[in-house]
Amino acid sequence: MDAFKDRVAVITGGAGGIGMAIARSFAARGARLVLADLDETALGRAVETLTAAGAQTLGVRTDVTQLDSVRALAAAATQHFGQVHIVCNNAGVATFGLMSQATHKDWEFTMNVNFWGVVHGVETFVPLLLAQGAGGHIVNTASMAGLVGMQWLGIYCASKFAVVGLSESLHRELKPAGIGVSVLCPMIVATNINENSVRMRPAALRNDGEDIVLPPASEVKGGTIAPEEVARRVVRAVDRKDLYVLTHPEQRGFLRRRAAKIDAMFEEDTW
Repeated sequence: MDAFKDRVAVITGGAGGIGMAIARSFAARGARLVLADLDETALGRAVETLTAAGAQTLGVRTDVTQLDSVRALAAAATQHFGQVHIVCNNAGVATFGLMSQATHKDWEFTMNVNFWGVVHGVETFVPLLLAQGAGGHIVNTASMAGLVGMQWLGIYCASKFAVVGLSESLHRELKPAGIGVSVLCPMIVATNINENSVRMRPAALRNDGEDIVLPPASEVKGGTIAPEEVARRVVRAVDRKDLYVLTHPEQRGFLRRRAAKIDAMFEEDTW
C-alpha cells in the first residue's frame, strides 16, 4: 500500500514552516490533508494555498496544549475524511536562556506545547490508528536538542529529550501493529519559530519584559536549511519507516562525540 496516496494526514503546526512544507510534500504524493494550527489567520491562508494547488485540505484551529482541542481535531478529521492514517505532532515553540535565570512560566509554556502537545496527539490518535487496523505512521517533531544537551537551550532540550524517549518507546510498541513512528530531530531550519513563539504565547504565561532571549552567535552551531529539505526527509522516513529523521550532516559528529563520552565510562579506570 502506498504510504500517501489517498491517505489522510493530520499535521499540527501546519500553517507554516516545517508543518506547511510537510503538507506540500504529502499532497504531492496524493495525501489528503488536515492542517491544525493555533493561528487561525495563517491556517486559513495555508488551506487556501494548498486547496488552490489541488490538495483536498481541511483546516481545524487547534490548541495542542488542550486535550479536548486535540480530540476535537480528530473528530473533525474523521467526520470529514472518514479515517486518519498519518499524524504529524509538529507544533512547537522555541525557548532560549539559561536555566538558572528561567521562570516557572518558561518551563510551563515550553513543556505544554513541545511535550504535552505530542502526548495529546499520541493519546488521541494512537487508539484511533489501532482501531482502524490499516497501519499508518506517526511523526513526532523533536530537535537535535533532544539528542544532545546544549547550553542556552536547557528547557527546550528537556522538552525535546522527552519527545525522543516517547517516540523510541512508541516505535517499539506499534511496530507489531504495522504502524510506523519517526522522531524528527532537525538542527536550524529557516522558519519563524522564534517570532511565533513570542506572538502566540498565552498572556497568563508571559514574563514581564521580553520573552525571548537569543543565545550568543558563538553558541549557534550548524548551517540553516529550508523547510522543504526537512519535509523531503520526513517523506522518506514514512516510506521506509525510519525511526530517526536527521537533517544536517554535521549532526553525525555531535552524536558520535556524545556516544564516545558514554562509552568511555565503561573503561576500567572509570568503571
